[in-house]
Amino acid sequence: MYLEIVSPEATLFSGEVTSVTVPGINGEFQMLNNHAPIVSLLQAGDVKVDGDVSIDEEHENKFSKDDKGRTVLAISSGTVEMKDNKVIVLAD
Repeated sequence: MYLEIVSPEATLFSGEVTSVTVPGINGEFQMLNNHAPIVSLLQAGDVKVDGDVSIDEEHENKFSKDDKGRTVLAISSGTVEMKDNKVIVLAD
């Protein structure tokens, strides 16, 4: 599936991933390939991305790796939309 992570300043990441886990307002949830369409508000927490993730050099400092090897971006709030195997995270 295709993931875009967009902040008010720039597009932080765009590319193919295996899964995305986000901090929804009713709890953390994960999206995989062919997930049902969804729109959700996000709360403070971590966006966790599985897959062969390559971050642009100018945005590398915003991301980290967790103990499971996932790429992690800390956010304070935002929204997520999943439709037709494309995930868009609008993050603050």
